[in-house]
Amino acid sequence: MSGPMARLEKKLGAASGFRIAALTGLMLLAAASSEAEPVARQVLVLQSIDRGNLVLDYFSSNFRVDLDQQVGRPINFLQVNVGPSGFVAAPEEAVVDFIRAAYVDRPKPDLVVAVAGPASAFARRHRSRLFPDVPLLFAAVDQRYLGSEPLGENEVAAAVINDFPRVVDQILQLLPRTKQVFMVTGSGPMGRFWRRELESQFRRFHQRLTFVWSDDLSLSDLVRRSARLPPDSVIYFVTFGTDLSGAAYADERVLAGLHATANGPLFGAMSVHMGQGAVGGSLMPVDEIVRAAVDAAVRLLNGAPPKSINIPPPRPGPPVFDWRELRRWGIAESRLPAGSVVRYRSPSLWQEHKLAVLGSMGALLIQSFLIVGLLHQRRARRQAESDSQRHLALAADASRRQTMSALTASIAHELGQPLSSMIHNAQALAAMIDADRATSDVTKEILSDIRTQSVQAAQIIERHRAMLRSHQVQRKSIDLHAVVHESLALVAHDLKTREIETTVDLSSRPCVISGDPVLLQQVLVNLMMNAIDAMADTPKARRRLTIAIAIRDADVVLSVRDTGTGLPPRADGTLFTPFVTTKPHGLGIGLTIARTIVDAHGGTIDGRNNPERGATFTVTLSRSRVADSLSASPGAA
Repeated sequence: MSGPMARLEKKLGAASGFRIAALTGLMLLAAASSEAEPVARQVLVLQSIDRGNLVLDYFSSNFRVDLDQQVGRPINFLQVNVGPSGFVAAPEEAVVDFIRAAYVDRPKPDLVVAVAGPASAFARRHRSRLFPDVPLLFAAVDQRYLGSEPLGENEVAAAVINDFPRVVDQILQLLPRTKQVFMVTGSGPMGRFWRRELESQFRRFHQRLTFVWSDDLSLSDLVRRSARLPPDSVIYFVTFGTDLSGAAYADERVLAGLHATANGPLFGAMSVHMGQGAVGGSLMPVDEIVRAAVDAAVRLLNGAPPKSINIPPPRPGPPVFDWRELRRWGIAESRLPAGSVVRYRSPSLWQEHKLAVLGSMGALLIQSFLIVGLLHQRRARRQAESDSQRHLALAADASRRQTMSALTASIAHELGQPLSSMIHNAQALAAMIDADRATSDVTKEILSDIRTQSVQAAQIIERHRAMLRSHQVQRKSIDLHAVVHESLALVAHDLKTREIETTVDLSSRPCVISGDPVLLQQVLVNLMMNAIDAMADTPKARRRLTIAIAIRDADVVLSVRDTGTGLPPRADGTLFTPFVTTKPHGLGIGLTIARTIVDAHGGTIDGRNNPERGATFTVTLSRSRVADSLSASPGAA
């Protein structure tokens, strides 16, 4: 047994030693970790009002956050309300004992901060017991609270010089007819303090304004009073704190109630009043007050001597106004002081939807340009169509005149025969009358011949006059065979003079179409004259002109075939282009006019070289009635 027991004791001793070594290591590690952690700074904040004061609440929350960020090490804040609303009915000595007792088991503060007037007065009264060797910072306190007594060796002031009469001056500038100012300062000690201070500051206005104070009103009476102010009255909000009954109220709620019910504009002295219903003015910038206090506190915590720190009091900022309140009370912006800033202005459509407005304007601008461009193109197209019709009318007229000029000899020849026959008949009748051999039958016969020949001459003249006359489309049923015969009669003299053999291959059935005989005659004459000119260099034995009509189910095909030189290769594709011609003295509009007339009749025209020699022009016209939409021909004047 002695052996096992000895081994067990040995094992237990080894385990106990291990535990002792581990515990020692943990203690050393904790000590090293404690030494590595930075020591937290202790800051005692003496507050004048616990909560509810808009200015002090804003200052305190921002001061603590900014100071914690700028010091660079943890800060333990202890905040004690030493003002009138703090320890109710407790003597100040008891409050001092409470503060000292809070630091019995903890390090004393590295900095004492007294916020606003009541706390600063409390700190001065009990400086000897409240850590006199610790730097004391008076923050957000009116210079008048500190009085004429100089700062102590260990004291720094980040004070404020409030200029409350300046706000009254600006009220009179904006609303010169103002007669009464309703002062909201709260009740109790704070309200009485502000009334004493401000009555002396407002002494220069007593001849012009009446000041009504709220230090004897409950909150309900205050709101009711603000709703029944006499004309030309304004409300000047300083603070509220507590009412006559001693109940504490937050400034934001009081301002909201006043703004909702008051029948006069509301003014304030601090920047935090903007956006809470105040009209505005040259307000004290609370952010600057916070920055000044934080700057002094950081320097003190970093060991700077208090005497080396001098913080100049912040000055009121540029005039700032609430656009919504200006509109509500009908205050024109022209009355604002020079350099004023207007906030909370309702954004315009441009400011709120700039990109959308720019996009819409761009789209509208593009659409406007497109519409203007389309209108311009439409007008230009209509003008071009009008000019084209006019020019084609002139060209058709010129083409007809050129054709008739070429047919002058034919006209003379055609008219010469009937006229000569009429003269001979008349002379024969006169001779027979003189010889007393004129019987009634012979006279009737001779007069019948003269009448027939005169009718023939008149038809010849009318035919040529029709060709020369400016012409409107006259749509009617016509026999295309008659058009062919009339056209051949116009060129008969040229055919005979140039010794051209003419073949006419017409259908045995009537070829009735709907169209204009004169215009179609112009097309056929133009094609035949081109064929005659094309055969000028063709040997006489081979000169042959063939006019043919083929009737099909839905249309009729009129062809003019010659044995001339044919169409040149370079004319391919430009055959019907205006002012393109293969003749030395041609105008280049004959075929263009021909195609325009055929198009107006709903037909087609084409020209091709023959396999053996010459060319053939083919006009295809519908046998059905031409549509009612056919009105003026491009060849009409």
